[in-house]
Amino acid sequence: MTTELMNTKEVAQYLGIHEKQVYALIKARRLPSTRVTGKWVFPKRLIDEWIEAKAKEGLSWRERRPSRREEILLASGSNDPLLEMVQTDLKRSHPQLNIFSTNTGSTEGLKALNRGFADVAWSHLLDGESGQYNIPFLTNYLPEKKPVVVNLFRRELGFVLAPKNPHHIRDFGDLTRKGIRLVNRQKGSGTRVLLDFQLRRHGISARKIVGYETEVYTHFEVGLSILSGEADVGIATRAISSLLGLSFIAITEERFDMVLDRSTFFDEGIQALLEAFQGPAFQNRVKKLGYDFKDCGKIVYAAP
Repeated sequence: MTTELMNTKEVAQYLGIHEKQVYALIKARRLPSTRVTGKWVFPKRLIDEWIEAKAKEGLSWRERRPSRREEILLASGSNDPLLEMVQTDLKRSHPQLNIFSTNTGSTEGLKALNRGFADVAWSHLLDGESGQYNIPFLTNYLPEKKPVVVNLFRRELGFVLAPKNPHHIRDFGDLTRKGIRLVNRQKGSGTRVLLDFQLRRHGISARKIVGYETEVYTHFEVGLSILSGEADVGIATRAISSLLGLSFIAITEERFDMVLDRSTFFDEGIQALLEAFQGPAFQNRVKKLGYDFKDCGKIVYAAP
């Protein structure tokens, strides 16, 4: 491959997106590309021109629309089925509000918030030393913001397994057993941070785990990998095991937070989202999936 042409993996790295998103852009005919001997290739010069054109479009869009906060909320970070479920209630109460959320993982969500690419970040990053969630990471990942951390819910995270746990997996040591295949989450996700912390804690080498390098971006993908037989074990929420009829062994209960800049806390979209999560009808509908809303809406940290 010459320096003037890139393959799908190289262009994904160049754009900072997942390779699957590259194929989606190709399918939508939104990315300059061509097929040579059955493989997609991307002229670097055209990719650079495409990036420049998109940047100019963004500038002109901002000139046309001085404010979008009342209608559009951009979110990035961790993944949970509730983030999609809550939008039904939100649409009923605020039909004009649209939420666009990307599953980038907690770490990348905080980075996106810091760069101004997102209004909120979904996060459940565990700091192994303090046992705290999210707050110890704010200084490093949000140096340009005055962050506010608001709890949305607590959830159980654990091993998701085939029905009746046919391989009798009980703890992290079982991940190294012969014939056991793991499906992992992507680097920077809160679930991956938890797994790596537990492996260090138990003195387990990731190199001994088959499938450690197999990464997916959502809890549903973890569950589907187990359901299809592609993997024997993964870490996901109790909700996924309930929805897909899989076995579940709890590892921990964790705090799932919304992180945002102090200047946007009272924006209509933010407050509408919090109201939707705090709605009794919504909470009653999903509590049986293993969620705890006792601190929902509580500000657990606010920058001075």
